[in-house]
Amino acid sequence: MGYIRGYDNAADFRRLGTKTWDANANLNEAWLNNPYRKGEDDCGFIYGKVGRNFPKPDGGSLDLLRKIYDDLKAGRDDRGEIYTFYHPGAFHMGCLRPCMYSHHFSLLGDTLYLNSTQRSCDVPLGLNFNMVQVYFFLAIMAQITGHQAGLAYHKIVNAHIYEDQLALMRDVQLKREPFASPTLNINPDIKTLEDLETWVTVDDFELVGYESHPPIAYQFSV
Repeated sequence: MGYIRGYDNAADFRRLGTKTWDANANLNEAWLNNPYRKGEDDCGFIYGKVGRNFPKPDGGSLDLLRKIYDDLKAGRDDRGEIYTFYHPGAFHMGCLRPCMYSHHFSLLGDTLYLNSTQRSCDVPLGLNFNMVQVYFFLAIMAQITGHQAGLAYHKIVNAHIYEDQLALMRDVQLKREPFASPTLNINPDIKTLEDLETWVTVDDFELVGYESHPPIAYQFSV
């Protein structure tokens, strides 16, 4: 949802039930001393904040998601439906560079496809939700633009396990048997981008058949 609403602080994500950005917002020494930081929990100009306010060289900004949504809603695919958060000229204004930095939608007939590219992936802590966010992004965009969800392709350029995560990955996680994948149900009343921007909450999504192992306390590297 942060991709869509353009969140820029950790508190917004905690309201969605995740503490993903807490350490980046509050424990990164370089960011704590950055003049663009607005205070506790602020992540700065990152991810959806960039994509929905992409700076133009001649002034102003572009809402990349709005253009993609409007095109797909009208059944148009101009081969340029790319939602990106990667703006080197704005890196100094945020707590981190984007890892999952590009989402490229393609409409073939009435079926919507998604290619997502990730430049860097913390496998124990990031991959588990990066895969889900790609699938979810395709599913929700297909629903609000009136199309069928096709395949989602997720490319990871640099997947890594940090040294302080290796023992838990080797001795615990890799010895677990995976559960069957759950089913995601999305409230059918969600029909527009405006719905997602205004009244939609986590209660409008349901995972059926979800099972999980006990959590693993991996170290987080800022």
